[in-house]
Amino acid sequence: MSIRFTTRTRGGVAAWPLAVMLAFGLVGCGGGGDGDDKPKATASASKEGGSAPSAQEGTAEEPLAELKGGDGLSLRITSAERDSGGFVTVNGELKNDADKSVAIPSALSGNETEIVRNGRSLGGATLVDSKSKKRYYVLRDTDGRPLTTSGFSTMKAGDRLAVFMQFPAPPADTAEVTFQLPTFASATISISG
Repeated sequence: MSIRFTTRTRGGVAAWPLAVMLAFGLVGCGGGGDGDDKPKATASASKEGGSAPSAQEGTAEEPLAELKGGDGLSLRITSAERDSGGFVTVNGELKNDADKSVAIPSALSGNETEIVRNGRSLGGATLVDSKSKKRYYVLRDTDGRPLTTSGFSTMKAGDRLAVFMQFPAPPADTAEVTFQLPTFASATISISG
């Protein structure tokens, strides 16, 4: 009898916290009960000041640079931000301006074996600090994957793709660097932060 009682008690004790969490979850998800099913105003629907939309939300913000590549591809760089962790993240938008689908050139991935092994990416991008005479390559994670947009192979006519690339940060007194991406023209960009 004591074994059966112990087994039953353990099962009941284990289920109790689950039942309490479910009860609180249902109370938290309950409606107001006032019969008004209309959604309340959200931050994105705010008509007052609020924050400006980001570059990836379609704002017509002035880009840092616009680069032209082969086959009708263009890259619009919208930001280059330095963070406290010692990195610079470059954000932008890759666009197919051609009137047909374009295969993304493998050259954009660069020619380093470790990066190429991980598929198409923007791993060939670099930042050049002419003041310090240094070149910064796209960072990699512990598995060798580049810290950049990856996994795309073709773009249909008119397609846009939000992209990012992360680099080691140049010295704090370096505010301008040259951005380079294989098959694209180079451009000088300003680093913020």
